[in-house]
Amino acid sequence: MTYYDELIKHNWDEEEASIFAKTETDVLRALGKDRCNLEDFKALISPAAEPYLRQMAIKAEELTLRRFGRTIQMYVPLYVSNYCANYCIYCGFNCHNQINRVKLSIDDIMKEIAVLKDWGFRHLLLVSGEAPKLTGVDYYEEVIKAVRPHFAQVSLEVQPLHTEEYARLVAAGMSYVCVYQETYNEAAYPQFHPKGLKANFRYRLETPDRCGEAGVHKIGIGALLGLQNWRTDSFFTALHLQYLERTHWRTRYSISLPRLRPHVGSFMPTDPINDRQMAQLICAYRLFDPEVDISLSTRESSAFRDMAMHIGATTMSAASSTEPGGYATPHTELEQFAINDGRSVDEMAAAIRAQGYEPVWKDWDEWM
Repeated sequence: MTYYDELIKHNWDEEEASIFAKTETDVLRALGKDRCNLEDFKALISPAAEPYLRQMAIKAEELTLRRFGRTIQMYVPLYVSNYCANYCIYCGFNCHNQINRVKLSIDDIMKEIAVLKDWGFRHLLLVSGEAPKLTGVDYYEEVIKAVRPHFAQVSLEVQPLHTEEYARLVAAGMSYVCVYQETYNEAAYPQFHPKGLKANFRYRLETPDRCGEAGVHKIGIGALLGLQNWRTDSFFTALHLQYLERTHWRTRYSISLPRLRPHVGSFMPTDPINDRQMAQLICAYRLFDPEVDISLSTRESSAFRDMAMHIGATTMSAASSTEPGGYATPHTELEQFAINDGRSVDEMAAAIRAQGYEPVWKDWDEWM
């Protein structure tokens, strides 16, 4: 059994209608619980919960402080390639976009690493476009072995791999995999992914299962907010999280909430999520699962990220570049999308401390 078997038990339209049918009574019942179930989560992301955002935020902050303390875990993404064989209509890297393509060599990568280490980062997220013939498991294994001695944690956000390939990368020193379904609406998925391996909805959906089977220490999931109704996609993300925690219980989990950002291409969301709704969603995830990491990238504005520290966000990036070679030799025409929070590492650290929190650059070292 995989998450796909769980997903097909739920009808998208029926779950969406159920969310919008939630009432004030349902919201108050959820707020009164120590631990919310999926029906409670629906209530907390529903329009009926919008007047109760302050109460949700107070409870979310209490739960976050109890589990994580006043800390924000810092990480940085390193894009190693923007070659991609997929045609995702919302992405600047898609194969139809006429952009310069770059794949970093190990020497190029080590120049990037020198900059990132000097900035203080010890948690590294390796990111790549999905071009398996150019950037396959052999390349990722070589990169991980090269960078692992310099970082406490090396994470991966690339194309879905087979179970045995993830096991190879775990042995090389990788501890964390991020893989986002983009949207859980199987009927709508093809219109956003008309070409490439990413068009295989089920294979992508079952990637976290393969990660769990391969012994990956931590798995990050999420939906790209704006492709479909954000409330419905968030419900299916919560359902996915619940399934994974039950099935692969030795693994830790993270939720990311990426919003669509400007990119090379013309696609723009038809159902965007605004800042107040984003805050509501962060609170709802925290009330649903007090243990899960909630990650917020530089897609979000500085003001929003400063606020989000108080309602559930636990992990953040800083000074991010979304292009290969973007730290040592930046070229903005290569970026995947435009970032929103452009503060430097020092400015971000100062902002975290100004909110009463402490930036954490290294919280464990798994490579023994």
